[in-house]
Amino acid sequence: MISAVLLAIIAVLSLNIGVYDFGENSPFRALWQFIKEDPGLSLSDKYVIWDVRAARIIMAILVGSMLSVSGTSLQGLFKNPLATGDLIGLTSGATLLAAIAIVLGGHFKEYLPEAVQFSLVGIAAFIGSFLSMMLVYRISTSGGKTNVVMMLLTGVAITAIGFSITGFLIYISKDEQLRDLTFWNLGSLAAATWTKNIILAIVITIAYIILLPKGKALNAMMLGEKDAQHLGINVERLKKQIIITVALMVGTCVAFSGTIGFVGLIVPYILRLLFKSNYVFILPLSAMCGSILLLTADTFSRSIVAPSELPIGILTALMGGPIFIAILVKFKKSL
Repeated sequence: MISAVLLAIIAVLSLNIGVYDFGENSPFRALWQFIKEDPGLSLSDKYVIWDVRAARIIMAILVGSMLSVSGTSLQGLFKNPLATGDLIGLTSGATLLAAIAIVLGGHFKEYLPEAVQFSLVGIAAFIGSFLSMMLVYRISTSGGKTNVVMMLLTGVAITAIGFSITGFLIYISKDEQLRDLTFWNLGSLAAATWTKNIILAIVITIAYIILLPKGKALNAMMLGEKDAQHLGINVERLKKQIIITVALMVGTCVAFSGTIGFVGLIVPYILRLLFKSNYVFILPLSAMCGSILLLTADTFSRSIVAPSELPIGILTALMGGPIFIAILVKFKKSL
């Protein structure tokens, strides 16, 4: 309840922050006029308040929530706080195939169905995320047990390969493609639209129907896979559900907002300090707190260097780096 109220307050403040001058009007009044379909509202005010600010706020809430829950789910599944989409190569895989679709898509896009053409980058990002997840899982799992060190090293290898191929694509890309690739690599919510938000809302609804009830199952996984099976958990089915759903969420987020790292690391780490490893509480709370984190970061990103915009991926990496080091120090002490 507190997190929902805090999110609403931040959303209201974010709606009021920006370089556009509404004159005697205010952003809230302009939004109310838009809702009432007031003919006195100018087209520019209508565009800024609804298609720019409101759409961006909603995208920040949806993307932040999905990235946080995806990290929490992976950490519960692999029983390790370092298992996040960007650290084990999911984000890199999604970014790589999205980059291929941007630079090379023009050569084969016309042969694809129209519906696929419209969503080519998003579909490519999901496939890249899914393939990366499957590769990491296959390499790091032996005899039904997942080796966390192998998982992280595989993620490093996938990220390195993805970076090198993406670098080559940047080298051969044209000016417009280069701008798009820069957007993917740095992360931004500037391209938010209501069409994208509808797609994100559909994905998040499907994903949360699958993931949010898994709190007790993830708690059982903390005891070990054999103990979880004795408690009636279908471990292999649980793994497949989480892997596919997380790949869908990460791929969709990368397709629409580019590479935004560390959200899935920061939020679960803070929540575990408060609730230990009880995923019954952590999963739904991470959905809210991820939205709060990303919306706050996005509000700062477009106000710190106004009228320019600081890529949001820079801010989340700046926040996530110290927490990543803190986790490593904690692991070092425990060893």
